[in-house]
Amino acid sequence: STLQTHTVFRPADLTPFGSKNKLPVFAWGNGACANSPWEHINFLSEVSSHGFLVIAIGTMPLEGERGRGRSESSQLIDAIDWAIAQNSDKSSPYYNKIDVTKIAVSGMSCGGLQALETAPDPRVSTVIICNSGILPGPGSGMPGMPGLAKDHLLKLHTPVLYLLGGESDIAYANGMDDFKRINHLPVFAANMDVGHGGTYSKPHGGEFAKVATSWLQWQLKGDKKAGKLFRGKSCGLSKDPNWKVEKKNIK
Repeated sequence: STLQTHTVFRPADLTPFGSKNKLPVFAWGNGACANSPWEHINFLSEVSSHGFLVIAIGTMPLEGERGRGRSESSQLIDAIDWAIAQNSDKSSPYYNKIDVTKIAVSGMSCGGLQALETAPDPRVSTVIICNSGILPGPGSGMPGMPGLAKDHLLKLHTPVLYLLGGESDIAYANGMDDFKRINHLPVFAANMDVGHGGTYSKPHGGEFAKVATSWLQWQLKGDKKAGKLFRGKSCGLSKDPNWKVEKKNIK
């Protein structure tokens, strides 16, 4: 492929996609700022199977290889740039099949901070932050993490979903503090008591994949049925005993 720094997950058959049925874009940053999405394969494969072009930072490790180094937030911008270029390239299998007006940025832990750093980009349509949140003070994260301050949240301009692992998630306090501070946008916080590791490695990405996919179907495809999980006084997810939810500016 022409994007040798990333891994692309997509529906196996692209023939149903075209001018009337386009693939929205989902750009993903990995936990630990890893330059490989290998820990999130089940989750990312599941999301893509619902008709999304998933572009994850980094490539798969070779046999016996432990990692692929560190990644940068700019690789999410690279993913968006690549998708837009592919859509207008007549020689690309994605020619006229990508909805370049519907782009999500997302990531887990450090990747969530990378997504937050990228989120002000005007091309972004929605943001999903997984097991992450801006840390309370500069320099309090591990080396290589985006050093964002809380006032960065004011630069966000799209609906935001926080998927967190409950109080045992090391990022719980940071993510919920972000949620409390975001008052200018639709924001939804969902907690499942699974800790920092989420459900990414479970078959089909587990509950996190179900909720993330529903959000994307609502936000990027206008799917009103999927939106019922998040909308209304007693939204669908609030009735699921696996999840605790809070929301603002979502009716």
